Amino acid sequence: MSSGGIAETMTAAPAGAVWAKTCQALKRELGEATFGSWLGQAALRETGAEVCLVAATGVARDWIRRHAWRRIGELWAQNDPMGRRLDLKSRMEFDAQAPAAPVSMAAPAAIAPAALSVVSSTTAPSEPTVVEIEVDLAAAEPARARQQGLQERFSFDTFVPGPANEFAFAVARRVASWADGHFNPVLFHGPYGFGKTHLLNALAWEAMRTAPGKRVVYLTAERFTSTFVKALQDRQTAAFKEELRNADLLLIDDVQFVAGKTTTQEELFHTLIALVEDGRRVVMTADRSPAELSEMEPRLRSHLQAGLVCGIEPADRTLRLGILERKLATLAQQGKFMPSARPEVLQFLADRFTDSVRELEGALNTLVARVGGDIARLTLDEAQAILRPHLACNDRRVTVDQIQKAVAEHYQLKQADLISERRARAVARPRQAAMWLAKQITTRSLPDIGRRFGGRDHTTVLHAVRRIEALKAEDAALARDLDVLLRKLRG
Repeated sequence: MSSGGIAETMTAAPAGAVWAKTCQALKRELGEATFGSWLGQAALRETGAEVCLVAATGVARDWIRRHAWRRIGELWAQNDPMGRRLDLKSRMEFDAQAPAAPVSMAAPAAIAPAALSVVSSTTAPSEPTVVEIEVDLAAAEPARARQQGLQERFSFDTFVPGPANEFAFAVARRVASWADGHFNPVLFHGPYGFGKTHLLNALAWEAMRTAPGKRVVYLTAERFTSTFVKALQDRQTAAFKEELRNADLLLIDDVQFVAGKTTTQEELFHTLIALVEDGRRVVMTADRSPAELSEMEPRLRSHLQAGLVCGIEPADRTLRLGILERKLATLAQQGKFMPSARPEVLQFLADRFTDSVRELEGALNTLVARVGGDIARLTLDEAQAILRPHLACNDRRVTVDQIQKAVAEHYQLKQADLISERRARAVARPRQAAMWLAKQITTRSLPDIGRRFGGRDHTTVLHAVRRIEALKAEDAALARDLDVLLRKLRG
């Protein structure tokens, strides 16, 4: 049943039966995703002898008129024996002209009951718009989820919490539960690729499941900007404001995108104020803390700081391994093979791809795509060979000399100490760490690395690599040192 009024049964509303047949044909021709985005909440309303198709928004009305209205007219004429004229209006237009007496309405065919209202940020690639969509969460298809801008794979169940993100995770779960005592607004910030978008998507899905009657709005800051600009051009800013400010929960991803855009920032500021003052909830993400968003308008930055600011730190090694295990389990379920890989392969990935969870998962995707269910038998050398083109691309600027200098500085040694014959532990362990780093982030062979460490042979380098591999699993301080050095060397 559509949210715009009280739906009559198809037998009581003949126009509804005509519209149902029209919808069935449109779904086949447009596809489920496109139909759901633009016509999913359009409702047929009758006032006396007049029949009107009411689009959710003015932008949706315009899209229907440009891309589907002619075909709708043809289908309507074929299916309506009474030959009634069908009109098209936005919800705002219809409500402004509607009489005070109740009107009947026939909902689109096959729209499930107990639907939820979501504002999409990615409805159609060519149309930057905000569209209200009716979504049956229990039966939502991946294509439909993508059309809404929310990705079903990003849920709390698939999010791997750890020391780097556990506070943000706990806050997100609390917001999604609609619990009292909510800080407003909430801002999650952290480096690119460490779970902010995942967390925001998970929050949105959980909030909608917890309170189906609440209105949840999700969009990226880029989509907010493009939609607002289009609303200005089309003189539909009132509709734009109404759609956002009627949200019970507004979620905006990558808010740093609006920095430097004066008019957009002002609109976002007033939207934020209106929602917060009305007791509605706002959650945003950014790639850095509000204090570091220097190009952002001071008033907006101040209000972001006035809420709850949650930092998400880069994942540590334990968390990266946990992410790999979860991802492997997901891939194994999809490909129907055992979720198993050699520990040294997973450890290599966790140590090699430290800058972004997306890159980490991408490396595992590459291995599974190449070997499929045989990943359990994949050796470390084979994994490195498969990933070598990617590794070579990323490591082109890192040299053994740079590694030696970074390690020497970190351990307060001289670079000459690392290539000397000194065997004191204070020198030997950093030397082994430097060899391990050279093996991880350069394409040099073991003999080549050995030559750059005072003419040592490849067996010495291999022993150093294996020794560090064993130690970092049990020595937290060494693991932290290696993480710091990896990040420093990769910039």
